[in-house]
Amino acid sequence: MDISLLLEVMLALGAGMLLNLTPCVLPVIPIKVRTILREAGEKPATRALSASLFAAGSLLFFTPLGLATALLHLQWGVLFQSQAVLIGLVIVLLAMAVMNFTGRGLPIPPIIARMGGDRFAEPLISGLVSALLSSPCTGPLLGGILVFALTRPATEIVIIFMAIGLGLALPYAILLLKPGLLDRLPRGGAWTDVVRQSFGWLLAGAAVFFVQSLVPAMLDKALWFSLVVGIMLWIFATSFRAADHASRWAAPLSSLPSLALVYLSAGIWPAPSQGIPWQPLKADQITEIASLHRPALVEFTAQWCLNCRFLEKTVYRDSRVVQALRAGRVVPLQVDLTRPNPELQQLLAAYGGDGLPFVAILDRHGREIDHHSGLFTADALLGDLNAIHR
Repeated sequence: MDISLLLEVMLALGAGMLLNLTPCVLPVIPIKVRTILREAGEKPATRALSASLFAAGSLLFFTPLGLATALLHLQWGVLFQSQAVLIGLVIVLLAMAVMNFTGRGLPIPPIIARMGGDRFAEPLISGLVSALLSSPCTGPLLGGILVFALTRPATEIVIIFMAIGLGLALPYAILLLKPGLLDRLPRGGAWTDVVRQSFGWLLAGAAVFFVQSLVPAMLDKALWFSLVVGIMLWIFATSFRAADHASRWAAPLSSLPSLALVYLSAGIWPAPSQGIPWQPLKADQITEIASLHRPALVEFTAQWCLNCRFLEKTVYRDSRVVQALRAGRVVPLQVDLTRPNPELQQLLAAYGGDGLPFVAILDRHGREIDHHSGLFTADALLGDLNAIHR
């Protein structure tokens, strides 16, 4: 498993665990766990089996959801380079954000919430029902995850959604194996509504992220700044109105993912170092790469590529990478695929790329030495840069 997929799986597990903090799920956790324990008995082996069956039930919901998302997976260049698609995504994300702020969601029939079974069917059905119960509060959040998941290969999409299902099931599994922890489980209340509302800011941030591919650079920074102001005002207002200690802390803590998205995407904070001085590579300049007679680093990026932004703030600002480029007289070339360009997309395919982020390392004759796709470390890129002159 590469570092990119590993990071995404860890984030998906965390997202799945967060689903348990919503007012749709948290109040029913003790009920479901005690019902399963009553059917399973006290033997550790049967409790372990029940925990496994509960996880399987959760996967029965999220795996088909991941498969359906993978079936919708179109070639990334066609999907996110379309202005019509981006406008549609922005509208959907903003609508989902409003749903989170207002507490509206997808209705679940009461009969589903009351579903149960015998000794072995009970944990399996409970896992499926718990996943279904999470959708009214977190369906909009899952919609946002689906939007970002569409930028990944089909197999990774399925793995990501399965990780969400396992994350949702993990607290249940722990409680089934250690029933004594039930008495320490936090009670639902006003703070869970605060957590649900915070998902709205994450979705609004996702909308701004895709909007920046449609508006001038000066305007997108203003939008990011407005989003930060909105989040901070919401934190202060929510904390001030909160009647309990948990709600006062829930507002700032649950806003951290949204602020992290702003930090990765907006570039409104000063960078710690200058980073790589990229030179734009246009379609009519492709044939000139071989005539440079110098090694080259060719990065393929786009405004809508979140992982590209992450690399630009980490790997490409690493002082060792910048120094290695200078020492090796490597020409840094940047290909912008925010808009469709058949010639540049053919260049990406020629280097073995089928998605973003992607970077190719070329020798002084324009021949590819190595390439990296997805997320990678500065050490991995340094190894390739140092190998150019060997």
